Amino acid sequence: MLLTEFLTAENIHLDTPASCKKRTLEIAGKLLADAMRKQLPEEIGSDEACPIACFDALLKREKLGCTALNNGVAMPHAKLANACTQSLEKPIAVFLKLEQPVDYEAQDRKEVDLIYAILFPEQSCHHYKAYLPKIAEKLSDKNIIKQIRTAETEEDIWQLFCYLDNQEEQAEKAEKTEEQVNEKTE
Repeated sequence: MLLTEFLTAENIHLDTPASCKKRTLEIAGKLLADAMRKQLPEEIGSDEACPIACFDALLKREKLGCTALNNGVAMPHAKLANACTQSLEKPIAVFLKLEQPVDYEAQDRKEVDLIYAILFPEQSCHHYKAYLPKIAEKLSDKNIIKQIRTAETEEDIWQLFCYLDNQEEQAEKAEKTEEQVNEKTE
């Protein structure tokens, strides 16, 4: 599981209005904070899952280098260090399909309309960072991008992500089985 490892169906948003890259990160920060609140134990105050802290983390990371993947896709990501992330078991993601593409300062100079944003709890950042290149690879596939853009509902995108993750799992199982067969025949 790659695309659905940190993302849930309710964290997919279509036709999201955004006027610029900064506004896109603000929206992603708010949605990530909302998603985080749903996963936090009640004893932790909802103020800990602050949209401003989430936005600041994304913006700070973005200033280090653009997180656009090209072909109109961006994957803003950051680690978040505050009290609430200590209660999170894994990163949280949101997916946005923007109403209109925005200038994201992408290397290919194409405007971005698909955003897969991820916040990593600082204490587990080292464990999950290896997922980033794999997710980026999936989101860089032109056939997948085309399917996402033609999706009409959040459920369509969720089903596509689940299908892609299932295909990945099947390929990994087949590879392990082949390795085991090869080991036995040697």
